[in-house]
Formats: sequence, structure tokens, C-alpha cells
Amino acid sequence: MALLSVIRRWHFREGMPIREIERRTGLSRNTIRKYLRAGTVEPRFKVPERPSKLDPFAEKLSGWLRVEAGRSRKQRRTVKQMHADLVTLGYDGSYNRVAAFAREWKADRQRDAQTSGRGTFVPLVFMPGEAFQFDWSEDWAIIAGERTKLQVAHSKLSHSRAFIVRAYLLQTHEMLFDALTQAFRVLGGVPRRGIFDNMKTAVDRIGAGKVRQVNARFSALASHYLFEPEFCNPAAGWEKGQVEKNVQDARRRLWQPLPCFPDLPALNAWLEQRCIEQWHEIQHGVMPGTIADAWADEVASLMPLGRTFDGFVEHAKRVSPTCLVHFERNRYSVPASFANRPVSLRVYPDRIVVAAEGRILCEHERIIERSHHLPGRTVYDWRHYLAVIQRKPGALRNGAPFMEMPDAFRQLQASLLKRPGGDREMVEILALVLQHDEQAVLCAVELALEAGVPTKTHVLNILHRLTDGKAGTPPKIDAPQALSTGTEASPDVGA
Repeated sequence: MALLSVIRRWHFREGMPIREIERRTGLSRNTIRKYLRAGTVEPRFKVPERPSKLDPFAEKLSGWLRVEAGRSRKQRRTVKQMHADLVTLGYDGSYNRVAAFAREWKADRQRDAQTSGRGTFVPLVFMPGEAFQFDWSEDWAIIAGERTKLQVAHSKLSHSRAFIVRAYLLQTHEMLFDALTQAFRVLGGVPRRGIFDNMKTAVDRIGAGKVRQVNARFSALASHYLFEPEFCNPAAGWEKGQVEKNVQDARRRLWQPLPCFPDLPALNAWLEQRCIEQWHEIQHGVMPGTIADAWADEVASLMPLGRTFDGFVEHAKRVSPTCLVHFERNRYSVPASFANRPVSLRVYPDRIVVAAEGRILCEHERIIERSHHLPGRTVYDWRHYLAVIQRKPGALRNGAPFMEMPDAFRQLQASLLKRPGGDREMVEILALVLQHDEQAVLCAVELALEAGVPTKTHVLNILHRLTDGKAGTPPKIDAPQALSTGTEASPDVGA
């Protein structure tokens, strides 16, 4: 190439004749004329096509290589084995030619993958209100003084890139439903479609291509909020690249250093506030202005949220003879009238609701315990056992549910159990809660204790006065002084 450059410079710039160039370079005049007429700046040499003994077997070998590429590494045939198989088919060439063919085939396949496969991407543009993307991540925070692993839900509008982050202890159906509901609330509405990966809380089975067997409760959520769910190909995170990047950015913007809060609701309130603040700080990148400016234009294209989806997961349970239902290694009390009967357990992110016969029986705060080496916990409501102790008053003395009664009831119980029949009298006082307001009964007990008369009769008397609108203690009567004479009469002893 350097010699060709010199020849062109000598002839066209310095006007040197071809005969002199021939003398200096030793090239023939015909070769020099050919280079100068062609106008090439670098020499090109044609490689003659030479027939190979492998040519009749090239298609067969290419098919074998395609089949072996789809197998696991341990099950693939080596090139030596394929050479031996070709020999049995009549190939009499060398192994080196087969190995060179395999190397070229793999190089061509790799180039094709880089130009049309995962190595190349098409920039995406979304219209206002068209789509949102969702993903989970694992992060850490200090909750109630303990370092806790959290399942973090990321939701992001594809057009304005407004995002919201919310933390949970588990990555279950009810958590997903709550995360999407809260995201739509903060983002100001619902886009037309949602882009998800193939998470188990949404997809029961992955079919060929884009075929998915969607979870029934997730379908109910999508039908309620009227968005079309769209699922990425397996292991194709770039199909929702915006929220994937949001996961990376959030670790730097929100989780370093570790946030410290007394409980999860306080953390989520802070996360919501920080996300909205960052909308005003982060430039959109494609559209002019910040994310907040783009969101203000997009929110008009979102469908209003409307009625909130009742995002519970339902389980069929049977109440035990001790009036308890079991869930996640914990036990929750149920009214005694439903002992040994089937009920419906509705699981929410923060509470447990027990329903039967078309009505709500009771509700408990949900316990989520991450440590499996600790024993399960039992949550009692002593009111659920009042029907039992009316038949078995002796169970009141050591009944576990009654350890959680208010202090005034506990003091009255300690006083009544000192005398015969006190347990039944205490049961009758507690049973007043079934007919009267509990606070009124509690106030009557406190007044009876203050008066020093802790009896059922006195408690009933005070309770009737409270419920009738009369004061608990009768007012003092200011009686007039006795009649007296102005002049005291002297006694007549002579009469």
C-alpha cells in the first residue's frame, strides 16, 4: 500500500514518466499503468477459488453445528467426533479443514447475533399515557433498629419517566396489588398498558412466544383498572429498560446510606416524598425540562384511578376448636360461634380479614415474621371467647386470651376471684360488652373500682346511669337548716 501511494505521488504530483517509475520500483510498465488507470488507493488481490474436499459435506456439517449449538455444553459432540462421522459418510479430507469450517461457522453466527440479536437495540418512543413499566428489586433499610431486607416495587411511566418506589417485606400477590394501586394514585392515573417481566405473581405458565397463562387475580386487577398487561420475553430485561435503569439509579439516590425508620409505613411515606422531589430535580433527557414538567403534560392522558381495587388473596380455612385460624405459621382468633367451621381468610399487605356467610367476622393486624427459627405467634381478641366462658366460667381464670384485657377489667377480675362465685360474676360483667358499648362498660368498671365497690350490682347501676345520660354519682343535696325559734321558751315545771 505504501508503494502504491509513492507511485501515485510520483506520477500525478511530480509528473514522473512511467519509464522512470519502472526503473526505480522494478515493476512492469503494464502493472504501473493498471494501478494508475484504476484510480485505486490500495492494492486488492483476488483469492482464487480452490475446490475443497469438504464442499459436498458443507451443508451436512452446518446442520450438525446448528443442532449441537442448541444442546447443553456437556451433551455436544466435539469437532473430532463430527469429523469421524463425516469419514463414515465418505469424506477423505483432513481434520484441520473440518475444524477451520467450524471456526468460520461460529464466527459468522456470532456476527449475526451482534448485528440482529441482543447486541443491537432500537430506541423506543412512547406516547403520553401509553404505557408504564414495573419491576421488583431487593434492597435494605434499618426498620425499628434492625437491618431488614426489603422487596421494593418500582413503577415508571414510559413517556414522562415519572417513577414511584414502594417497599414491602414480601413479594406476594397482595403486595403487587397494593404496589400498583399506590403507584396509580401517585402517578395520577392509569396508562393504557403495563409492561412486566414474567413474575410468578402475574404469570402462572409461560407458553411459546408471547403466549402467557395469566394469574386469575392479576387478570382481575388489570380488568378493574382497564390496562392491558404485556409480558417481556424470558431473560429480556431490555424490553423494559427504563424501569431496569430506575432500579440501578434508586440504589444510589434512595438506599445509600441505608434509610432508618421506626416502621414500614414511615419508610414508604418518605420514599413517596423523595420520588416526587426527584421529579423536579432530574432532567428528562429527551424532552425539554424536568421529569415533573413532562409528567404535568402526560397526566391529562391517563385514565382516572376511580374505585380502588380490593387487592386481597383469599384462602379457605377451617377454624380450630380453640377458635383460631392458621396462616404463615401464625394464629389469629375468630368468634367462638364459628369454631370448627369453614371460613374465608382474606390476606392484605397489612391485615388479615376473616369472612363467612357473606359478612366480615373479624380483622387482625398481619404479622410477617422473616426469621423461621422463631416460633409462630398467636393474636387473640378476648371478645371472641365471651360465648365460651359464659358456658365455662372457670376458663376465665387462666384463659390466655383474657391476659390482654384492659387494666380495669384485670383489676376487677383480681378482686372478684377472691370470693366464691366471683368468676361467674366477672363473666356476667364482661358479657355486658355484647349488649353495650365497650367504653361505657369500661368506664362503669373504673368508677366502681374508684368507689371501692367492685360488684356486679354496682357496675350495672353505674352503667345504667351512663347509658341513660345521668351522672355516675348523684349530686349532693343542700338541705335547709332545721327550723328554730327566735326566743327560746323556758320550761314550766309547775304545771
